[in-house]
Amino acid sequence: MPEIRAAQLIRDVPDFPKPGILFKDVTPVLMDAAAVKEAVDLLAADAKEKGAEVIVGIESRGFIFGVPVALALGLPFVMARKLGKLPAEKINEEYALEYGTNTVEMHTDSITAGQKAYVVDDLLATGGTAAASARLVERLGGTVCGFGFLVELGFLEGRQNLLGYPICALIEY
Repeated sequence: MPEIRAAQLIRDVPDFPKPGILFKDVTPVLMDAAAVKEAVDLLAADAKEKGAEVIVGIESRGFIFGVPVALALGLPFVMARKLGKLPAEKINEEYALEYGTNTVEMHTDSITAGQKAYVVDDLLATGGTAAASARLVERLGGTVCGFGFLVELGFLEGRQNLLGYPICALIEY
């Protein structure tokens, strides 16, 4: 895939959130409407090609890219949120972090049986949150037709947690 405009805008922030980490900051991309539009158009094209019927965005930056993808395709948008953030009946999945665990939730009425979900987030790192989100979709009777990410940190091997799923990453480090 040729380099997209967003690749020139992502900045490195050393020692964030802790010493030794080189953080890939996507916020400059959000200040460039043409870069956001290009990324959304590419993700929407991939979701359409995969036959998506619903877009799932992972909190929180997955909402930023997922909502416009859903709008571009005229599809519903579903939130995969952190524990305790959804008000109605929900299910949750725990996933491993470097130190400890975290949990992601979805409303029980957000996915219908057989529905094809395309899951969007800004960044694929270890793949734990994405895999947990896929399990939620599947527990609700849906299928994950693909994942779309603005950035993939390939050296963290997050794809290993998403084996069997199609993955579109627009930028890879």
